[in-house]
Amino acid sequence: MKKDFTPEDELLFLALGGSGEIGMNVNLYGCDGKWLMVDLGMTFSGNEYPGVDLVFADLEFIEERTKDLVGIVLTHGHEDHIGAVPYFAADLGVPLFATPFTAELVRRKLEEAGLSKDVALFVIDDLEPFDLGPFTIRYVPLAHSIAEGNALLIDTPYGRIFHTGDWKLDEDPIIGEPTTEEELTAIGDEGVLALVCDSTNAFNPNPSGSEGAVFQGLMAEVRKHSGRRVVVTTFASNVARMHTLGAVARETGRQICIAGRSLDRILEVSQANGYLEDFPEPVDFDTAMRLPRSEVLIVATGGQGEPRAALARIAEGNHPIELASGDVILFSSRQIPGNEIAIGKVQNQLAERGIVMVTDRQSEIHVSGHPGRPELEALYSWIKPEILVPVHGEMRHMQEQARIGRAAGIGEAVVQKNGDMIRLAPGKPAKLAEVRAGRLLLDGDIIVPADGEAIAMRRRIAFNGAVFVALDRDLTPHIDPLGLPLDEDEADFLAETKDEIAAAIAKLKGPARKDPAEVMEAARLATRRAAQRWSGKKPQVRVMMVG
Repeated sequence: MKKDFTPEDELLFLALGGSGEIGMNVNLYGCDGKWLMVDLGMTFSGNEYPGVDLVFADLEFIEERTKDLVGIVLTHGHEDHIGAVPYFAADLGVPLFATPFTAELVRRKLEEAGLSKDVALFVIDDLEPFDLGPFTIRYVPLAHSIAEGNALLIDTPYGRIFHTGDWKLDEDPIIGEPTTEEELTAIGDEGVLALVCDSTNAFNPNPSGSEGAVFQGLMAEVRKHSGRRVVVTTFASNVARMHTLGAVARETGRQICIAGRSLDRILEVSQANGYLEDFPEPVDFDTAMRLPRSEVLIVATGGQGEPRAALARIAEGNHPIELASGDVILFSSRQIPGNEIAIGKVQNQLAERGIVMVTDRQSEIHVSGHPGRPELEALYSWIKPEILVPVHGEMRHMQEQARIGRAAGIGEAVVQKNGDMIRLAPGKPAKLAEVRAGRLLLDGDIIVPADGEAIAMRRRIAFNGAVFVALDRDLTPHIDPLGLPLDEDEADFLAETKDEIAAAIAKLKGPARKDPAEVMEAARLATRRAAQRWSGKKPQVRVMMVG
């Protein structure tokens, strides 16, 4: 095991986020005493963190080594790759590098956070190699579900890394010009030590599909529902899908209306960077509602069931966009694992109102932005890496990609998880050590550890409720239960608990009777026993002495 973690005459790889999970991508490469960070993403919270929206990788490892960090290179503009930038980039104190579209998204984030003067952001618009310490980096455009998806070709003294970022193969990508098979083969012919590769869709036995095919599918669906108001919900960042929807609106004689601030922002950033220049001029909500139902196409956020997004508000009937029985919603996106319940809630609200819904399981109105097995195998044959390092996936996805890679003839496949320090060269790749790779949460305005007492307490209260006890000057208890299933038994519970608290305090002898800590602990235990007996729950109990 290494005693410290300064990369010596070697090439190291360390994921702090995104390996063993989908989202929150943060990857580090170490070489000749220096570290390079690739992506700085976040993920969204689930029920395991009550009251929390955003989750970040714990960057303690690299925060302790910022003097050796040469820069942060961003592959593309999805939140799971750039979302943590405004929260950590200033403290890391190194420059950011991105292509123009991604850079504009990042610039706006920094501006909103008041950090535009504190973080250096360099725009790489010519795809020429640039040097950061011992690393020489070149962007390699690949298709994805956002403009300017890129792989990184990273040259080091110990071999070349092809870091895919998020990607797919698309013969009709609509937006951008991905690197060709011939160009990728030429990269492989020059020699690639390691392929660090997106694993998200490794179980899909088929290619992910083309954006051009989605155009045909959406066109068919919109035409099928002529005479009805049609809403399409999709990922806001999918610039190619926005282009497709603009074309569908023109072809079907519909005006387009945008519902969602993130869609407005992506449209603005896209047009500022030369994309979506022929997108139809959107109409406002009032105009959309005045148009005949057959003459409007609404694009809305909220396909993942986000409670504050446009689609959820439309489903609840509290949005300026109104739908009636027979109107149609096309879900031009895939359900992200973990969002099924939220999506189902929105869909059930829509179904109750008689609104017709079409998903990607019923019609080809969405394709994934991640590679299926045939695309992985094709990339292996072009890049010809000596080592495969699956990333960006849960453990089952990464293990599956490792199996695919070995079957395709790759000599070494290293399945790692967040915190695993991997030596890629020299010699046989190997795990050297494990470092801290926890999670941080944006809780209100404060970033806190995911395993901290505040979150643990909130989780316990969410499951078991709480009881507050105030002891006045003569130690009479005043009790307030919250979240206990007492219903009509509450009065009896309160009376009995007061008696038990008084009895518990009376049992205290000598100095303990006058010790506030002893008195409060006796009251706490008596309250907890009573609450468990009456409700079957083990609530959090807080006792205070007042007066």
